[in-house]
Amino acid sequence: MSKPMDNSDSQLPIHFEDTSIAFQHKSDRDLQLSYLIFLLTKRPFLVKFLSRAAKLSLSMGLPVKPLIKATVFRQFCGGETRREYQKVIAQLGRSGIGAILDYSVEGGGDEAGFEETKNAILQTIRQAGSDKNIPCACMKMTGIVAESLLEKMTAGGALSKEDEPAWECLKQRLSDICKQAEEGGTPIYIDAEESWIQGIIDDLAEEMMLIFNQKKAIVFTTLQMYRTDRVDYFKRLIENARRNAFLLGVKIVRGAYMEQERERARHWGHPSPIYPDKPATDRSFDEILRLFMDHIDVVEICVGTHNETSCKLLADFMAERGIPNDHPHVYFSQL
Repeated sequence: MSKPMDNSDSQLPIHFEDTSIAFQHKSDRDLQLSYLIFLLTKRPFLVKFLSRAAKLSLSMGLPVKPLIKATVFRQFCGGETRREYQKVIAQLGRSGIGAILDYSVEGGGDEAGFEETKNAILQTIRQAGSDKNIPCACMKMTGIVAESLLEKMTAGGALSKEDEPAWECLKQRLSDICKQAEEGGTPIYIDAEESWIQGIIDDLAEEMMLIFNQKKAIVFTTLQMYRTDRVDYFKRLIENARRNAFLLGVKIVRGAYMEQERERARHWGHPSPIYPDKPATDRSFDEILRLFMDHIDVVEICVGTHNETSCKLLADFMAERGIPNDHPHVYFSQL
């Protein structure tokens, strides 16, 4: 995640051709490994084959974990222990790059597991509040409640007597998390999930924003822009924020559940909730950037993308309107 620049650099033009800042913390060997990994990820067949091979090897007890940790894990993960990821955070911080502490795991399937996940999220928020290189924390709603309950509520089902305790526990856990974030001044990003549980996640996120986003955006919801309804939803969020006088916190991404969404739509004979191709998703993503610029006074955004075109588009919009690079309502974020 990019961090605000020194004030002296806030009006300087951004040059995407200059990679020295982004990669100065990496050795030539690190860059070569990253290049190889990204080449492989461009080939879906290889990704599926290698993923299955890795899972099979691990299940058979073959000694492949060191290889995985030294390659793919190293590229996309900060570490397995606090000591490991703190080294990475400090290294990134020296290059002006912040790190998101992301405890985005699903709970253990019972109330004890959900409570354990909540406590782990609270700990990441506390750590973020004490480290200038960690600007925010992240969570998944399925980490603190059963997915089946989220699906039922998204479908408009009524709470049964058996559901009521779990529902109240969910609301209390979410409130505890957001309150801790507010007390520490650390934004909490609520991840987007599959469309069949996202409706109630949206509702809960909006409820928390209304409570905790009065002075700054503490609670952020996430929009997956491959969904065909997200631009209109963003417009409604802006209207709600203005009407109820709170700051709207939004992270935008292209989307993470394409195969699951299409498979479920085929299975049930429903229209797919996502765009048929990437160009349509790109247009949706970039439309959000345009809307954001018109409402930057009431929206704080985290642009989660590796897409250079989208990043440059927002940077150009900001330059055209004289908005400084260190504007507190703008963050860029990558894996």
